[in-house]
Amino acid sequence: MSVPYKPLVILRPDPHPLDRIFRPDTLARLHDRFTVVGPDTEEAFDRALPGAFAVVGQPGLPAGRLARARELRALLNIEGNFFPNVDYEECFRRGIHVLGCGPAYAQAVAEYALGLALDLARGISREDRAFRAGRERYVSDGTADSVLLRGADIGLIGFGNLGRGLHPLLAPFRPTLRVYDPWLPPAVLREQGLVPAPLDETLARSTFVFVLATVTDDSRRLLGERELALLPDGARLVLVSRAPVVDFPALLAEVARGRLLAGIDVWPDEPVPAGEPARSLEGLVLSAHRAGGIPEAFLTIGDMVVDDLTLLAQGLPPARMQAAARELVGRYRNRPVL
Repeated sequence: MSVPYKPLVILRPDPHPLDRIFRPDTLARLHDRFTVVGPDTEEAFDRALPGAFAVVGQPGLPAGRLARARELRALLNIEGNFFPNVDYEECFRRGIHVLGCGPAYAQAVAEYALGLALDLARGISREDRAFRAGRERYVSDGTADSVLLRGADIGLIGFGNLGRGLHPLLAPFRPTLRVYDPWLPPAVLREQGLVPAPLDETLARSTFVFVLATVTDDSRRLLGERELALLPDGARLVLVSRAPVVDFPALLAEVARGRLLAGIDVWPDEPVPAGEPARSLEGLVLSAHRAGGIPEAFLTIGDMVVDDLTLLAQGLPPARMQAAARELVGRYRNRPVL
């Protein structure tokens, strides 16, 4: 009796250990449907590459290496960032699917961003610190700068996976939601009940601003000294996407002056240096890049990988991971996450 053909999948899950992204039953499904190899050296990877149906991970795949991957149908990125170590144009030319796991993190980041906004609105963590230090303030003595999300003017900088995850969470507060996203036509935003607006207007008219944009050459320091000065006094800024989108010295200067409050989950340098001035600023809610990387999100990645590989092996398009856009994937300037 002939043995059913099982396509070859190269599994290079760095920086994740296998059990972080694959439940035992999910990993069993992968091995049941595919021949899975996990080469631990570059030489072993190169030996497996000519027969590979798919590569799961983000190993370097320049043009010369891709030329040897004659059977390759898909590259499944499970790190969360598209690095410039792949000849993406060659992938698209050959019809190789380039897939990313960004949607797995979107809900976790969106919920965390809402939590940061609520904290900034009501001083929750600030007053917790004061209480523990014996400096608690009761009733109105500790609420002079509190504001409501309900009915607030809110600005979203970027409306990709994170913005789409956050939008329904904000809906119960019935805010006015202005969105700046130069990659989307205004009609796409209006269809979802959002107000498309230029960057300056979005900033100048928002009490809360969520920075949700990825980093490209165009968006690096998108929010600089001039742009941050447009925010109203007492505005709250939530940064959960990529640190280079914001001019950090300019942001910290505004917070130090007491003009803005901010919740920050991503940093220019990670781990954050011990002497980072942000550590001593009272107007900040500090977070160590922990918005998206929760167990449920990681395990969702493994499920997405197996589901989409199964579809691809059946000659069907992927349905769960995000297909990289040919026009955009080369623009990203993200760095590896710890």
